[in-house]
Amino acid sequence: MNETTRDSGQDRLALLQTFLRVAEAGSFSAAAQQLATTQPTVSRRVQMLESLLGARLVERSTRGLRLTEEGERCAAQAQDLIDGWQSLAEELDGGDELAGTLRLRVPHAFGQSQLIDPLAAFLTRHPRVSVEWMLQDQLPDFSRENVDCSLLVGEISQPNLIATQLAEVPRVLVAAPALAKKLPKGLDRKSPEEIAALLGAQPWLALLAFYRDGIDLTASKGEGRMHVSFRPRLGTDSLFALIESVRRGLGLALVSQWAVMDDLAQGRLVRLLPDWCASPLPISLVYPSRRLQPARLRAFLQVMREVIPTMRGIREVRRK
Repeated sequence: MNETTRDSGQDRLALLQTFLRVAEAGSFSAAAQQLATTQPTVSRRVQMLESLLGARLVERSTRGLRLTEEGERCAAQAQDLIDGWQSLAEELDGGDELAGTLRLRVPHAFGQSQLIDPLAAFLTRHPRVSVEWMLQDQLPDFSRENVDCSLLVGEISQPNLIATQLAEVPRVLVAAPALAKKLPKGLDRKSPEEIAALLGAQPWLALLAFYRDGIDLTASKGEGRMHVSFRPRLGTDSLFALIESVRRGLGLALVSQWAVMDDLAQGRLVRLLPDWCASPLPISLVYPSRRLQPARLRAFLQVMREVIPTMRGIREVRRK
């Protein structure tokens, strides 16, 4: 049976899914790319849905695509219909056995090392689930990308997303031993102003997603604060590249504690000013504000909630 003659409930849901992707992406071509199909196919599916509903859902103009009033109403209800059907199908098909594809975005460094073990355990436990594990340090555009969930290190400002903070990532100031020896003895006993000036005169490396030309430090005991300004010799968006550069003695750097614990233990790096701390980075699960999530996503979110706060070099959120 070809696409123009299908009329099952499942096929109508597929048409709704295509229309919803068009509505979120804002164009037929972007929706086609996300659905791994062609623009004419997406256009034809939307026309079929319009025919079934007896209403015009989209209007095209030289300015692009916009939803009609009926299209807005359809988009508002389509996701609940799709989620409700998927939830019912999962409950009735195979009992507790999860199935389907999870599309995830995870930070480069964290996703290459810390998260592989819990991911492997999750996939072993649920053999019918497959995962698209894409490394990305920034939040995806959920309206244009077919993504179920993102794990993000850093602050989140988008109010239309659901963000659940799982833990905190402590950060430490480190240097190669040879470079650390060049710093004045008794550095930690000097005033904050003197420390900031001496550190600022050293070579620095920057993790551009979190700092570029300066860092703020707070005394772990007391209320001392300082700002260290510098001009970095190297700026990068890769935590692994930054740490390798620190090992080679290219400069000081502020890094995630979990990533350098072995280096510190084995003497490849030295922690500077252990009585001074930078603010920790939040690590959160982020996903669109939909009322229902597939069971496979709920199961993965639960694993992350349980595992991440217990990881080496990560700590539970400290409530103020």
